[in-house]
Amino acid sequence: MLKKFLVLAAIAATAPLAHAADPAEKTVRDALHSMLPLAVIDKVAKSDLPGFYEVVVSGQIADVSADGKFLMQGSLYDVAHKRNLTDASLAAMRAQAIAKLPASKELRFDVANPKHTVTVFTDVDCPYCRAFHKNIGQFNALGISVHYVLFPLDIHPGADKKAVAVWCTQDRNKAYTDAMNGKDPGNATCTNPVSETKALGIALGINATPTVLTGDGTSVDLARATSPQALLAELDRLAGERTKTKVAAR
Repeated sequence: MLKKFLVLAAIAATAPLAHAADPAEKTVRDALHSMLPLAVIDKVAKSDLPGFYEVVVSGQIADVSADGKFLMQGSLYDVAHKRNLTDASLAAMRAQAIAKLPASKELRFDVANPKHTVTVFTDVDCPYCRAFHKNIGQFNALGISVHYVLFPLDIHPGADKKAVAVWCTQDRNKAYTDAMNGKDPGNATCTNPVSETKALGIALGINATPTVLTGDGTSVDLARATSPQALLAELDRLAGERTKTKVAAR
């Protein structure tokens, strides 16, 4: 896991440095930098684990002791409430980013009065993304709006150029659908958000496509959503869990 931290630290090395607001936070930052000198820390906040601080580096979360002696990376569970607190923190961070992402930087397949809206990080050359998009008509018919964020993967050479070409057509949704059906999108260029949306995905810890997020930033397990009807059922289930969590927190 620390190797992943190192890679992300190198990616973010040019970002502005944040400053600690209290002595313990400074100790935590110094401890992390002693191990990962290039790390740019996005957030430090008191953890639900007593005596620890939660640290976020490019979408990766770790807990560091207030004295800087210990670092743990992995999921922190609230046993009593059977809740993954690390996933909850990651979801909250993603939800904030999604809320700030303007419609002008997404490919939106919307329906009127949607029952659910999902944000999907997608790659034109991803076969699983193509399989997902083949059901877009059924998703919409079931009341699910889909907002695509272009996230070309480095493992697909040329995917970034294809993403730009899709964006730079007059009818982006049609161009995306055509590309998902195997049509070459061409090589058009223009001012586009692809580099920005790719950087956003990396900052949010997205490392695979399609990554499907609900409005509260929860990542949908596509193994439980193998059909349009199954996706609707999973979104309903997650919405029910959110309601229960809010009630329990009161």
